[in-house]
Amino acid sequence: MAAAFRKAAKSRQREHRERSQPGFRKHLGLLEKKKDYKLRADDYRKKQEYLRALRKKALEKNPDEFYYKMTRVKLQDGVHVIKETKEEVTPEQLKLMRTQDVKYIEMKRLAEAKKIERLKSELHLLDFQGKQQNKHVFFFDTKKEVEQFDIATHLRTAPELVDRVFNRPTIDTLQKEKVKGVNHQTRLKRIAKERQKQYDCLAQRIEREKKLFIVAQKIQTRKDLMDKTRKVKVRKETVNSPAIYKFESRRKR
Repeated sequence: MAAAFRKAAKSRQREHRERSQPGFRKHLGLLEKKKDYKLRADDYRKKQEYLRALRKKALEKNPDEFYYKMTRVKLQDGVHVIKETKEEVTPEQLKLMRTQDVKYIEMKRLAEAKKIERLKSELHLLDFQGKQQNKHVFFFDTKKEVEQFDIATHLRTAPELVDRVFNRPTIDTLQKEKVKGVNHQTRLKRIAKERQKQYDCLAQRIEREKKLFIVAQKIQTRKDLMDKTRKVKVRKETVNSPAIYKFESRRKR
């Protein structure tokens, strides 16, 4: 009963309103209350503490102190700018690593390797530019023989055929037997052009197989880094090779 009476008494009480800004101070905006002052004062005090801490840090700073971040950050017009790191992967490699899986890359690389082997077996690499040049050493007993040495006479072939690495018949063979195969000059040029085209295709496939192998290694390295085992980077990643890490040896149960 008493509680109901107190509620009824409160309902008849005068409504207390906050004081507003006087008319002659309307140009100053809303009248600041105590809660507004406390927020403003706390914000001011926090900023002053932050500035005081920065001044103290600047006074106590060691000029000879070194941070690893200094190696990749420079001061430019009073602003710290992070240096651009050297590109470790080409755009083509990055696109392949983001869109394809390592199994797909390995499958394409093996297909290229099979095509390379087939081309090598067909062409025999006789005139391939990337092939290591063979050496033919002749031995003599005296300096006079060295001075009088003639490679065409020694090999018993025509001087025009000395530079050939294949199909180099001797003079006796040329005199006894007839020329076999194609002997028309236009046809020979076309055959040589087709052979050179095949060699160019072989060189492109070898380069493509090499690039796919590098991409597969980089993808596999990124997968290995997901392991939580402690590791140390031994060598940085480059365009032509993946990064090398040394993992902590752990005994497996």
